[in-house]
Amino acid sequence: MFILVTGGSGSGKSEFAENYACKFKGDKVYIATMQPFGSEDRIERHRKMREGKGFRTAECYGKLDVDKADVFLLECVSNFTANMVFSLGIKSTDEIIKEILNLNCKTLVAVTNEIFSDGIEYDNETEEYMRILGEVNRRLAKVSDEVYEVVYGRAVRIK
Repeated sequence: MFILVTGGSGSGKSEFAENYACKFKGDKVYIATMQPFGSEDRIERHRKMREGKGFRTAECYGKLDVDKADVFLLECVSNFTANMVFSLGIKSTDEIIKEILNLNCKTLVAVTNEIFSDGIEYDNETEEYMRILGEVNRRLAKVSDEVYEVVYGRAVRIK
């Protein structure tokens, strides 16, 4: 089972994804992909949100090197893609998607960000990242079993 959860910043997508992942039985692993460069407060807030929910945490700032589990919560596709593009120089959407879909689990809940609606023009490097992330998001949505968009704390089922 593959569930994709998207939404804007502060929409409640992480809380929704965590609670959704908790519905599944078995060993649960939270795959944290945000590198802690000045993000310690946000990381700590996410740790407190999942406290007591039964997740083990695996920090993956490059490739997704994680042992098998029943349930993976990937937080998040956007950070993982940024790590692949900016840290490892990998711009192949095929390679990024393969890394995600090859996670060895029964259930994958993946969170991603909707970053495409702000109307701001960015530098070429950021625009390239956004193009890659957009393609990754589209392709993951196509192969997922369920897709949710979280808007103002409300999850809307898309697929």
